[in-house]
Amino acid sequence: MNKKLLAILAVLAGLSVFSAAAQDAAASQNVEAAASTQSVSAQTEVAQAEKADSSAIKYIAAGLAVGIACIAGGMAVGKIGAAAMGAMSENAELSGKALPFVGLAEGICLWGFLVALLIIIL
Repeated sequence: MNKKLLAILAVLAGLSVFSAAAQDAAASQNVEAAASTQSVSAQTEVAQAEKADSSAIKYIAAGLAVGIACIAGGMAVGKIGAAAMGAMSENAELSGKALPFVGLAEGICLWGFLVALLIIIL
């Protein structure tokens, strides 16, 4: 298996474990704070803290969506572009048939951006 792919999967696994642990810690702190104080202002502060925590996770998820999609798109364009240039060096008529595949690989980045936009908006 490719070493780059293993490294990316390891980073993703580490980030998911870290974000889950941070979210659990924040939730337990919010529950303890709500249980210890019964005033309305304290409950409002807890609700605002939960909203801030979820927006931070939302931005991290959007950044990861764009970053990973762009890394994958760059790797795909590099491999497809190299193969297309090699094919065109042997037969110049293949340029029109090889270039759309490079464009399809660039579409991976656009899908990552679209997912990030949907994460932020929704």
